[in-house]
Amino acid sequence: MTETAKEVDTGRLLVRCEDRPGIVAAVSRFLYLHGANIAQSDQYSTDPEKGTFFLRMVFHMRGLAQMADELRMAFEEQVGHPFGMTWSLQDAARPKRVALMVSRQDHCLLDLLWRWRRGELDLDIGLVISNHPDLADDVAQFDVPFEHVPVTKDTKREAEQRQLELLRVNFDMVVLARYMQILSGEFLAQLGAPAINIHHSFLPAFAGAGPYERAKERGVKLIGATAHYVTEELDQGPIVEQDVIRVSHRDDVDALIRLGADIERTVLARAVRWHCEDRVLVSGNTTVVF
Repeated sequence: MTETAKEVDTGRLLVRCEDRPGIVAAVSRFLYLHGANIAQSDQYSTDPEKGTFFLRMVFHMRGLAQMADELRMAFEEQVGHPFGMTWSLQDAARPKRVALMVSRQDHCLLDLLWRWRRGELDLDIGLVISNHPDLADDVAQFDVPFEHVPVTKDTKREAEQRQLELLRVNFDMVVLARYMQILSGEFLAQLGAPAINIHHSFLPAFAGAGPYERAKERGVKLIGATAHYVTEELDQGPIVEQDVIRVSHRDDVDALIRLGADIERTVLARAVRWHCEDRVLVSGNTTVVF
């Protein structure tokens, strides 16, 4: 994907720290003294009396790409360390490099690839990994490498080591676009990049196989989807985005599945977009999304 004029010389600064007076002033003064012009600023505090403070600033700074490392060192010394901040500074002209993992269901995978090809997502998809070969031809249409890594109960450890060889260092984020395998804690610890997963929002009531069939039997009136960061505890990671759609007794199982796939696509695309635009700050098991 090509850089746009809007992104060149644009930085995104994310900050999380204990709330106290002077944070915004210190950050703004630092950027001003380094010749930056603040274009957007969003902030939130859980409690002004020693709560947690969150800040996202977008700024323009000529020559940012060449000065980014120097700017990071100066920020840590002058602002980050004195305020006890957890922070990151990203060059918006550098799209995040993303790998997709998928099994047999294609709806989320193809939607992300299509949006990326149309320029709707500010990222660079560099690889698709699947435990089945079924979608290789579909992925080939997007000129993205496809790696088939079979996974069985007996070969799971070896398969994850192969996946890590493909993913480690090379990618800023991994998206589980309906990858129907549980990732081990060891895999996640070695991955070195955040991973986002998508699933239907019947959990935990209808966990496991056949959720739509059981939802139909129970006469559910709402179905939805949840996108969250992946942690070792299954489906318990910090939530990035959710949505629901109303259904009725007239919808059969096939209709529920179709509607569920539609909402999974849109929820996952939003979550991926927001992460790649540096809009998500994680605090414990929750998120702030600006």
